[in-house]
Amino acid sequence: MKKLIIALFITGSLFTACTTVDTENVSKITYFPIITVLGVNPYFVKTGATYVDPGAIAKAGSTVIPTTYSGIGKYRKTQTLDTNKSDEYTVTYSAKNSDGFVGSATRKVIVYSNGNLVNSIEGLYTCTISRNGATPGPTYINIKYIYIWKNTDGTYGISDAFGGWYEYGRAIGNSETPGGIIKVVDIATNSFTFPGTLTNTYFGGTAKINSLTVDAATKKLVLTCTWVTAAPSSTYVFVANLTQVNP
Repeated sequence: MKKLIIALFITGSLFTACTTVDTENVSKITYFPIITVLGVNPYFVKTGATYVDPGAIAKAGSTVIPTTYSGIGKYRKTQTLDTNKSDEYTVTYSAKNSDGFVGSATRKVIVYSNGNLVNSIEGLYTCTISRNGATPGPTYINIKYIYIWKNTDGTYGISDAFGGWYEYGRAIGNSETPGGIIKVVDIATNSFTFPGTLTNTYFGGTAKINSLTVDAATKKLVLTCTWVTAAPSSTYVFVANLTQVNP
């Protein structure tokens, strides 16, 4: 006996079919899971608040099937969605049809806390970034988002010390320079230290945060970072103009 399985994807007016022959004289139609994410996307939630997931609907053909979801933090690598930790989380909804085929869809959940820039520099920021004095085009302007969070030891972390130059400006996935540490001496006089040496997750090399200035009145920060690439080495200076925003 051979069996013909016809797999159908239906999304609105889109129809795609594929066939796989593995047995004879018996045919079957299987509808792949199509998942619709409900509610807003991205979803913003302040640290400490309760996240109420808007959910998603999964269908195999016209039949609603159960979904599961999981969340993971992009920059701080939290393995669950933790509203006590500022980060950009990816919530993934998954569903499996009766034949074992799996579908998935995602929502971005942004957990943030905005400091007053007098006592705290944590926050949700847009960024306009330059490298060696140049900002090449619109993809480098008003990047959404760069995150600054407060660590348990009182220092601050930043999601990308290059201000999104590669990740958003060049649209290269997983190309941030994470792990930057900012230690406050006195915010009012722009006195900070920057322990540690960084590396770019995509290109390598070594990087160091050089300076940070804070203007509480305008909600703006300027962060500079110098990067020496892997051999043959070149040196680049990134200047991130950050503006704290409320979503």
